[in-house]
Amino acid sequence: MRRLPPAKRNQLIVVILVTAALISAVYFLLILPQNEENARLARNTGTEQVELDKIKASIKQRDAMESSLREISDQLIRAEEDVATGDVYVWTYDTLRRFKSTVEIPSITQPILSDMDLIPGFPYKQLKVTLVGTAYYHDLGKFVADFENNFPHMRLVNLSIEPASTAGGATEKLNFRVDVVALVRPNS
Repeated sequence: MRRLPPAKRNQLIVVILVTAALISAVYFLLILPQNEENARLARNTGTEQVELDKIKASIKQRDAMESSLREISDQLIRAEEDVATGDVYVWTYDTLRRFKSTVEIPSITQPILSDMDLIPGFPYKQLKVTLVGTAYYHDLGKFVADFENNFPHMRLVNLSIEPASTAGGATEKLNFRVDVVALVRPNS
């Protein structure tokens, strides 16, 4: 560079500086943003690949899920066999009439259909009927156990017991009053 005249030397320095500025501008304005975009796309590709793998696994498990859904639906249908349907008044009397027990139940009140009050937001309605009768202590216990074992979707609540009074005096029988709460299918 010492042999070059000052004007040529200055032109060469300007060309080198302009070239360095252009290379820097290309790097900072084009290459660096593209590298950042490539890194972002690589990260997104990784997460999307994980999602794709999950979707593929779900598709592979579709048959198993369908059979599981069919099995659960069948279980629900079997479980709903003793749930009140149709005319709930006829269903109530027919169900209580068919249930064989050693207790005397001369009085069954009119069934009351209402929203479920035990579990808020439950999709079933409830049917409440009061039974009034007499029984021996052990027969009453057996009745309660057999009733709740035979009807898993019905509950005996608010059981009240008092000694039965007869004209002749004391007896071993008890008067009882109990509410029967049964589930009612919502689409019936």
